[in-house]
Amino acid sequence: MTDGSLYLPDEAATIRFGEDLARALRAGDYVALHGDLGAGKSTLARAVIRALAGDDGLEVPSPTFTLVQSYALDPPVAHFDLYRIADAAELDELGFDEALADGICLVEWPEKGEGVLPAKGIALHVRHEGDGRRIEIEATGSAQLRIRRSLGIRDFLRKAGHPEAKRRHLTGDASTRAYERIDAGMQHFVLMDAPRHPPGPILAQGKYYQQIAHIAEDVQPFIAVARHLRDRGLRAPEIHAADIEQGLLLMEDLGDEGILDAAGAPVAERYRESAACLATLHSTPFRRDLPVTGDSVHRVPDFDRDAIRIEVSLLVDWYLPWKRGRTASDAERRDYNALWDALIDSLSGSEHNLLLRDFHSPNILWQPAATGTGRVGLIDFQDAMIGPSAYDLASLAQDARVDLPPALSDDLLDHYLSLRGREPGFDRERFLRDWHVMAAQRNCKLVGLWVRLMQRDGKPHYMRHLPRTIRNLERALIHPDLAPLRDWCGKAGILATES
Repeated sequence: MTDGSLYLPDEAATIRFGEDLARALRAGDYVALHGDLGAGKSTLARAVIRALAGDDGLEVPSPTFTLVQSYALDPPVAHFDLYRIADAAELDELGFDEALADGICLVEWPEKGEGVLPAKGIALHVRHEGDGRRIEIEATGSAQLRIRRSLGIRDFLRKAGHPEAKRRHLTGDASTRAYERIDAGMQHFVLMDAPRHPPGPILAQGKYYQQIAHIAEDVQPFIAVARHLRDRGLRAPEIHAADIEQGLLLMEDLGDEGILDAAGAPVAERYRESAACLATLHSTPFRRDLPVTGDSVHRVPDFDRDAIRIEVSLLVDWYLPWKRGRTASDAERRDYNALWDALIDSLSGSEHNLLLRDFHSPNILWQPAATGTGRVGLIDFQDAMIGPSAYDLASLAQDARVDLPPALSDDLLDHYLSLRGREPGFDRERFLRDWHVMAAQRNCKLVGLWVRLMQRDGKPHYMRHLPRTIRNLERALIHPDLAPLRDWCGKAGILATES
């Protein structure tokens, strides 16, 4: 692509560009397709729609006679052909504004809708050039950045030896990362699209949230931790290509099978093997300095006081104002921080090891052809830290996304403890006490995180996890050492009305 111009030498290249464009589109995008009869506008639109649907065989008829074809995708897509309209006002009858409000609109012959169609959008000018086509791309703002990013991913795939690979959306998460499934013929990969974190507002000590909480700001920690886990005999994905500066990784596809059944219920055997995987990880000493590439080394940070405190502060900064309609008082905040300072001090003698940090169902992929802990595929560990080993077991036994029967949660603890109990010097009672502290810390973070994702990031669907998180917090607080925090939460109205 040069100066907004892209040459497509054949039909296959046009379809690939449609796939790349589809990966850049979001709800509310209007795409104007300009070009003469037979220029390839319908071919391009069809490729975009099929890519958004994830179905190469989807029937996508031309809307020449119907004027509009709608597709119930996520987001919805409406394909307009305005060649036969007599007046731009007919767009109102076709439902253009409604379609654009929550979906994507592809419009052929947009000239016919001049004066009614939005003044701004993504404009594609298609014309024949030699044996192929030339696409002139006009876009501004976030749409321009998204298209550049998607075309940059295509260039990354080309450099990795897969210029003709098919791209399909896989998933996104609560961060800025997104994932795609890459089909390169006989080879299949997962692409991680993780642009470098932009700095946030300064909160303390001249640092922003990601720095204080030690959240990975590029892909180097993922590369380093993945290699380390594989060296320890655990099942992390192999990385086949990386562009650290752009935040792109092409890695092994560990499949779609997780530790839940088809109905979304936990599979006990798989959770138990996941607990065994943690026991294996924690049974050997950790390494702090992990190689990335060449002479580059990632130093795994500590889950230190600042990181723990800024995470639990989400409860008072986000959850309490949403819950009660008013901010926490200075006295409430002071007492809450003092309670956590005491608990953090009490962790100084805890067993420490590598924490994967989000060791729960979305990040565990079952490998049925393997045996033992090799069946536990690990992903999403870029924020790994060194801290109390009990943290990851709390993350698993109190899965933030799934209702675990209390009996299963207890069984996971017992299974892990029985495996670790074979090690000389393992302190079962101390570990259990630390488990309650780490479970309380994680849930205090999560109750605020769900609200922040809804209010700040426009992701309200995470709020469905809030009642479960409150229940998990209540269970964590039953340990006698957590009685002062339990009392504080009760007085703040966090537990009494949600139990």
